[in-house]
Amino acid sequence: MASSIPIPTPAPVAIPMRQLLPWTVFGVLLAALLVYFVGAEEGATSLVSGHSVHEFMHDGRHLLGFPCH
Repeated sequence: MASSIPIPTPAPVAIPMRQLLPWTVFGVLLAALLVYFVGAEEGATSLVSGHSVHEFMHDGRHLLGFPCH
């Protein structure tokens, strides 16, 4: 005869908003910086002189649909 062993199920843990908010703000700022460098770091609005950032981000720019030519 087979006996069944009860398997405990984990209870969901509530994450307080105070702990989540700083990470959310950091993620949004990091994403905005990434979108800037991929989409707008070129030409007159460039913060970095030269074309090194543009050439480094060139394929990502086309992959995300930003025009650059």
